[in-house]
Amino acid sequence: MNPQVSTPPKSRIAYIGLGLMGLPMSRHLVSLGWDVHGYDVRSEQMDLASAAGVQVHSTPTEAVHGCALVVLNLPTTEAVEAVVFGTHGLIKTMRQPQCIVDFSTISVESGQAFSAKLLAQTGCGWVDAPVSGGPSAAGTGTLTVMAGARADDLPRIQALMRDVAARFTVLGPPGSGLVAKMLNQLMVGCLHAAVTELVVLAEAAGIEADLVPSALAGGHADGVLLQQIYPRMRARDFAPLGYARQLLKDLDMVLAYAKSLQVPTPMASQAQTLYRMLTRLGHAELDTSALLRLYEPGHDRFAPPDLTDVKPIKGDTP
Repeated sequence: MNPQVSTPPKSRIAYIGLGLMGLPMSRHLVSLGWDVHGYDVRSEQMDLASAAGVQVHSTPTEAVHGCALVVLNLPTTEAVEAVVFGTHGLIKTMRQPQCIVDFSTISVESGQAFSAKLLAQTGCGWVDAPVSGGPSAAGTGTLTVMAGARADDLPRIQALMRDVAARFTVLGPPGSGLVAKMLNQLMVGCLHAAVTELVVLAEAAGIEADLVPSALAGGHADGVLLQQIYPRMRARDFAPLGYARQLLKDLDMVLAYAKSLQVPTPMASQAQTLYRMLTRLGHAELDTSALLRLYEPGHDRFAPPDLTDVKPIKGDTP
């Protein structure tokens, strides 16, 4: 963060999307003294947020009224577009100096277009600020945030970023943060596949497989995903800290973006195929570490999948 940029005090903030990431982050912000007004399409998430001190509202527009910052944490590009530009979208009521901070992972092209459209029609800023770190980091203010923003919008978001991020990097104009998130998800997808094969091979070898993360710690193969995901795979703990369907959605966007730049990505393509197989087997709502299920006895895991009868998911790569 740039120490020369003045930061406004904590203020009233709207939080749209109180799910796997949004709920712990909004709870954390409340604990730090932010006046958080929230909305989610699921009533059970609204109840949990309310119990944590979030002022919940019946519509996004109600939540946004009077808020300096409008935070989005939504699952898809389509959801972001509907909330901001739909029939009852926020664009109809937002006015300067309000500013959107979008923590969602959406396509680069859409993020750039949304930012330009909001600015042209309302004068409001839009910061794309996708995150990495998972629900635990969201709940402790230790996320890695990669951002794209206009210089004029940076002073408005500094106080928020100081409270939610251990690392906050502005990579350029709107859309730049989403490019960085595509790079992040390319690595995440490929590393999940590599760690899965590591677990399977270690178990088959008959060694003390639980000791592998310690044995590799500090070496070139070490990393956050090895230390976090390997033990979960060994325990067959697939309770979602990040949904398999979401990583597939992200890999679809990675491949589409790479294709637009004519960049070959064979390893990411393989990871995409594995996650598409996993979701087709009915595991879309499990954790991303559930990729191990493809290698478990009982699955025809190496038979070429017949995808001819599978309808494309909206947003899939053509």
